[in-house]
Amino acid sequence: MIKAVIFDMDGVLIDSEIIYLNHMYEKLKLKYPQINREALFAVVGSTTKRTMEIVSDVIGEDVNSLSFQELYAGLWADCRPDYPSILRKEVPEILKELHRRGYQVALASSTSRAGIDDVLTSCGLKGDFDYIVSGEEFKESKPNPEIYLHTADTLKREPKECLVVEDSTYGIMAGHGAGMTVASVIDDRFGFDRSLADYSINGLWEVLDLLEELNDR
Repeated sequence: MIKAVIFDMDGVLIDSEIIYLNHMYEKLKLKYPQINREALFAVVGSTTKRTMEIVSDVIGEDVNSLSFQELYAGLWADCRPDYPSILRKEVPEILKELHRRGYQVALASSTSRAGIDDVLTSCGLKGDFDYIVSGEEFKESKPNPEIYLHTADTLKREPKECLVVEDSTYGIMAGHGAGMTVASVIDDRFGFDRSLADYSINGLWEVLDLLEELNDR
């Protein structure tokens, strides 16, 4: 029986990934006009460290060089998304309904702790989770399953009692590797591999129906 629902954040609760990707592409294109936008798809759902590695490979710069570090920091200096405007409108009601039905609700995101706090504070969601954790708190984040295993352990739940709601290839791999049931929100913009997901859903409202189906078995 599923007793806890663990959400990813970017691409699941907020439609942010396309904004970050387009911002990064437009900024990099100014200095590297030959850059291929599709080559940046691999950053979607990854940690800051992995994103830096991917960008350095794409533009052919040493990730450890001072010039690259300054370039990367500059990419985000003027990136200020209006998070409430890209919050999926059903999120507040779904989180409240999950609590009403007795589920534990957690957030496990590869985004930095500061980034998570910015989103949840601006969207008024900080009090809607029983536990919140960032991938930066681990040696390796997604696709390593540790972030999900840690979350289950903190909630005092077995992996089989947890439903993970993800969108990206890395996140799906992490949830699957943790031995949890994985529902993937369908997003065909970035070429995500959903083959390891147990279920594919068109929107977050389907999570409630899926939980009923899983727990009626």
